[in-house]
This record gives sequence, structure tokens and C-alpha cells, in this order.
Amino acid sequence: MFYRNFWSLVPSLGAILLSLITKEVYSSLFLGVALGGLFYSNFNIEKAIVFIVDNGFMKVLSDKSNIGVLIFLVILGTMVCLMNKAGGSLAFGEWAGKKIKSRVSAQLATILLGCLIFIDGYFNCLTVGSVMRPVTDKYKISRAKLAYIIDSTAAPICVIAPISSWAAAVTGFVPGKDGFTLFVNAIPYNFYAFLTLIMLILSVALKVDLGSMKIHENNALNGDLFTTEDRSFLVDTDQEDKKGSVLDLIIPIALLISCCIIGMIYTGGFFEGASFKEAFARSDASLGLSTGSIVAMLITMAVYPLRKVLSFRQCINCISEGYKSMVPAIMIFILACTLKSMIDSLGAASYVADLMRTSAGSFSNLLPAIIFLVGCGLAFATGTSWGTFGILIPIVVSVFSDDPQMMIISISACLSGAVCGDHCSPISDTTIMSSAGAQSNHINHVYTQLPYALIVAGISFISYIILGYTKNLVLSFGFGIVSIVVILAYKKVKEYKFYSKNYTLAFNKK
Repeated sequence: MFYRNFWSLVPSLGAILLSLITKEVYSSLFLGVALGGLFYSNFNIEKAIVFIVDNGFMKVLSDKSNIGVLIFLVILGTMVCLMNKAGGSLAFGEWAGKKIKSRVSAQLATILLGCLIFIDGYFNCLTVGSVMRPVTDKYKISRAKLAYIIDSTAAPICVIAPISSWAAAVTGFVPGKDGFTLFVNAIPYNFYAFLTLIMLILSVALKVDLGSMKIHENNALNGDLFTTEDRSFLVDTDQEDKKGSVLDLIIPIALLISCCIIGMIYTGGFFEGASFKEAFARSDASLGLSTGSIVAMLITMAVYPLRKVLSFRQCINCISEGYKSMVPAIMIFILACTLKSMIDSLGAASYVADLMRTSAGSFSNLLPAIIFLVGCGLAFATGTSWGTFGILIPIVVSVFSDDPQMMIISISACLSGAVCGDHCSPISDTTIMSSAGAQSNHINHVYTQLPYALIVAGISFISYIILGYTKNLVLSFGFGIVSIVVILAYKKVKEYKFYSKNYTLAFNKK
């Protein structure tokens, strides 16, 4: 009754809706998991409990890639703790405070750093957050705004970077083709990724805040960076040692980047004769990142005592503290993965794939826009863009095997839609990591990001309609850019008139 039909999506959609209504993510995800188990067992409670434990939590916690992500999270938490205890983060904050003179430049610097760290989404989220939090806090930028900047320069950057774990994943989902070449050719058509970056940069430069983000930013200017009573996501970042310098932040960050890159190409066979491009295409991102981060952590633990900024005992204590700091993100990640396992067991992916195949022949010109919407919906419901790639890309390749241009356009629409759904979803791994990196309330981050994401999604959808009919990249992409400029300019003018009117009324009263 519940298998391979609309009901198979209900547990995840229900969890997402409930989390948005209640603003409580743990119980919402758990109820979604429970509903999935009940659907699978036809409401046999005993079978549902066994299924949730066996095919849910135990399956998720024994999955190699998930274990790699969890290790990576703990190591990154440890590295952040090490940098804080050594005084590197504080020193960088003081240094950056002298170079960065305004709220706008602080946000633009955060965007720039996010764009430079394009190797992996998780790595991007946690690294940018730990490095830039002292700077954004100094200029009273809300944690919700920081989380939005991090999230908008994580997946959107990785999906248009030829050298990234995302490029490697997409390459593996293209059967019988040169996946890397297809990925590179599809980059210019990835409207959602590019338009998200344009929306982010312009909204920061023009000082335009949409929806509830304005409330968060106004509260931040008045000293409240969080706009929520909940502080469970906060990590103690007190500096125990004031000897640290900017070098004590640069060293671990440089080690993380270099070791993670080496770890990824190592898993792809680079040291066994494969080219750099081939090694990245074949790499195991989970294994490479976890291995590289462990090596980086060990080297950092050797360097800090030699520099006499931390003792070896203090370095070891950072492991447990780093783990504690990541517990909220780990809990959400495990629950989200378990929920995905539940809906996979209900055949949700097959249901969506069948819908795609039945509509493929009827709307050829509209198919890029349709694929974008399906990618959005599937990634939003499942919380995974990579899973969406795996479902939709093989279908796109088979449908357009005789039309290379439409294949590239449709693959880009698939990638774009998957990133969009991933960007909006409360159960998405990168959304969770962005909240963790910014130390922001997770649901606050989701709420404040949605207006930006939905506007860009609507513009991207129309752009794909134009592209499907005209095959003209300049026209369709130009429409997207102009639309964002017009919307933000209209919002800016509206705000200006509002404040001018209030100022005039106040002046006349005097």
C-alpha cells in the first residue's frame, strides 16, 4: 500500500513540515523515521521497531561512507578546538579586524573564503565557519546570516568546481560516457549555483535582507546574534592560551586542505599511476577526507607543542572536546540518514524515477525545467543531492543519448535542481553542516535561507524553460541575472521609501 507511490515520500515530507512548524528538528526527524518504519511494516509495531533499528540506525552506522563523514566531523571539531585553544582563531580575528573595516567587507571576505575552499561541501562548511566566526561576531553579523553565507558557498561552489568531491561523485553516475567531460561541459548551464552566488553577493553589497533574515540582522546590530533562546548549538571557544598567532590558524587550515586533497587523490590511485584528473574522478571522498583530516590533526598535535602554544595533554583533551562540539550535528546527521534509509526501503527513488521516464517523451523542450523541479523535490524530500544525482543522471543519459546538447543541458538541470533541494531541505547534510559551522540554530538557518533559495529557484526554473526552447545560454542566463538585480533593486527602493517616510513623519512631529 505504501510502497513505490506518493506515500513513500510522506515520512520525509512530514518530518520536514513538522520541523518547520515546531522549530524542533530532533523529534521531527525521529517521528519521520518512526512513520517510515510503520509504513514499511503495515503498522505492525513489533516489526516496525525491529526494522527501524536493524535497517535504519544499525545500517546507517555501519555504512562506510557515513562512518567516514562522522570521523571527518569529529576530527574537524577537534581541529577547531585546537585552533581555539592555541589562540589562532583569536589572533586571526584581531588581525582581520584591522584589515576588515565594515559589516559588508566582513561578509564579502567570508564569501571569498567559501569560494576558495571548493574541495568538499562538509570541509567548506566547518572550515569557513570556524575561521570567520570571530570576524562576523565582531561586526555584529547574525549567526543565521553567517550560516546562509556558508551554505551558499558550499554545495553551489562544489558543484561548479571541476576538482571537488562533487565532480568525482557526478562522474561516477554517468554510465558509458566520459563523465568528467560531461560535468565540465554542464558547468555553464548550472543556473541555480551561479544565481545563488550572484544573489548572495548582491544582497550583501546592497545591504538587502529578505524575509526573517532582516529580523535576525536587526537583532544582531542590537547585540543579539542568535534571535533564539536555544543555545545548545554553541561551542565553548574560550582561548586558554594567549600565545597564539595567525600562524597557529594558518598551519592547521593549510594542513587540512593539503592532506585532504592528497587523501582524495590517494584513494583514486594517483600514486599508482593515475593522472590527477582520473584520481579525482575515481576518488572515495569519504575515505580520503577522513584519512587526510586524521593526518592533518596528528601533524597539528605535533606542531603546537613544538611551538609551545599548547602542551601535548591539552592537544589530547581537544579530541573529546571536539567530539562534544559536534554532537548536535552528528545527531541530526544520523537521524537524517536513517530517515533516508526508511524512504529508500519504501521505494521513493523508484517512484520518482518512474515519473521521470513516463514524462520524458511528452515535453522535450520543457524537460530541462521539469528535471530541475524533480531534482528539487527529490533532494528536498531525501536531504541528499548526491542520491538525486544517482537517480536522475542515468535517466537523462538514456533519454538524450542521441542529442548531446540536450543531454548536457538536462544534466546541468539535474545538478542544479539537486543543489536547490539540498539547499532548502532541513534534513540535508550540507544544511546541517552549515548550521554547525556557524553555530546557529538549525531551524533558524532553514527559515532565514528559504526566501533567498526560493527566489533563485523560481528564476532558475524560468531560465531552464527559456533554455529548453532557445538553446541560448546568454539569453537564459541573462534573464536570471537581470531578474535578481530587479528584485533586489525593488526591495532596496521600497526600504528607502519606507525609512524616508518614517524619517519625514518623525521630523514633522518635532
